[in-house]
Amino acid sequence: MTDPLVEMHGITVDFPGVRAIDGVDLTLVEGEVHALMGENGAGKSTVIGALTGTYPLSAGAIRIGGESVSPSGVASARAAGIATVFQEAHLSPKLSVAENIMLGAEVRGRLGIDWKATRARAAEVLANLGLDDLDPRARLTSLSPAAKQLVAIARALVLEPRVLVLDEPTSSLDAAEARTVLGVVRRLRREGVAILFVSHFIEHVFAVADRLTVLRGGRVVAEYDASEVERAEVISRMIGEDIDALREIRSDRLAHHYAASGTPTLRAEGLGRRGVMHPTDIELSRGEVVGFAGLRGSGRTELARLVGGSMHADSGEIWVDGERVKLRGPSTALHRRIAVSPENLRDGGIIGGLTARENVTLALQAMRGWSRPLSRGEQEALLDTYLDALHIVPGDLDRPVESLSGGTQQKMLLARLLATRPHVLILDEPTRGIDIGAKVEIQRHIAKLAGDGVAVVFISSELEEIVRVSDRIVVLKDREKIGELMGGPGVTVDTIVEMIASGPGFDLD
Repeated sequence: MTDPLVEMHGITVDFPGVRAIDGVDLTLVEGEVHALMGENGAGKSTVIGALTGTYPLSAGAIRIGGESVSPSGVASARAAGIATVFQEAHLSPKLSVAENIMLGAEVRGRLGIDWKATRARAAEVLANLGLDDLDPRARLTSLSPAAKQLVAIARALVLEPRVLVLDEPTSSLDAAEARTVLGVVRRLRREGVAILFVSHFIEHVFAVADRLTVLRGGRVVAEYDASEVERAEVISRMIGEDIDALREIRSDRLAHHYAASGTPTLRAEGLGRRGVMHPTDIELSRGEVVGFAGLRGSGRTELARLVGGSMHADSGEIWVDGERVKLRGPSTALHRRIAVSPENLRDGGIIGGLTARENVTLALQAMRGWSRPLSRGEQEALLDTYLDALHIVPGDLDRPVESLSGGTQQKMLLARLLATRPHVLILDEPTRGIDIGAKVEIQRHIAKLAGDGVAVVFISSELEEIVRVSDRIVVLKDREKIGELMGGPGVTVDTIVEMIASGPGFDLD
């Protein structure tokens, strides 16, 4: 390894009542991608904050190019040659590509901003990234998620930084879009940029990383050469337990071998919405985990929203516990003991400005009515029920939920839904964007809920998860149910892929 460009020694950051990271050592080298890995809450974001000056150091030192630096914010970090692209790109949707890339760095002439020169500079930055086909004049709203992420990277590179920090750059992208972004990361590595890469996607990390540093509990627990370590070893160090935990969940579900019988707790016939979802029949029984599997745009989320009452159906009927009902919205569904976790935590899910305590008790309070507020004692009894079950840290309860990790937020939302004692629980991407440790906990709890008699709908873009936890799998394609599979040893990811590939094609006529 050549001499490091960035040296972080003994970095310690304290928040009120908690040590976020403790004695972290990290080095970055020119022309190298260094992946920072760990479960949610391991300290990855705090390390980034320490490097970029958004979190003050309690102890430790940072050297860049052999010189001691003390960044006090994004501006001073940029002056030291550090640029960061966060998971939320914070672009301006009403501006053009060029205006977003050059924001704050516009080329100026005697009469103000020279827009021709500014657009030319933006085009030059895009060309250097191999993105000549991206029109600098295009409005941001016309771009795909991947293109927007690339615009954010281009903006970070305008001032030609020596260090580029990429925080979950592929978290909201599909496979093809992720390949595009990762291709740009490789190009930047060849050009000599030192890259700190943070991602919960193991395969994305191994596609671009040269070295890996693993954090757990705010401390460095391992550092590896990416070409010399197995994925299972890295995952085991991240979660502090053997990777066999995931395999055990699959084994438990196979042993459970649930086969629905009797009257389903929810039955839908011809349920659909014009232009959104073809009329669909579906049954959900207590004690059963039903996976909704399909590619992006297959109708997984739309079917979940129709069943859960958050989208109005214009065809079909629903029976709940044998009674025909009209689900006029989420509140109606909730009173029928149907609880829904939305695909996007911020879309009807987590309310970032409220505390974790308030988020957990929100649904139960709504069911009870605002004229009868839950007492502090009732809240404590409710929260105690789920603290141990979901491994929620008590100290997190009175912090704004937006300050907590993605995995903790997802567990808070699950606790809120469970507080309503649902008969049907619909979970849309409950493990997306969270670390492997939180995934294990949530998948274990889903299996336990089924064992307790809850009918669970589980939606995931990761087919391995669908296979692992489901008793039965509903397969969708082009907003239509194309078949069902009973879970069992013979069902694999390939089984689902083959069904999707051989299912009805898209007819242009």
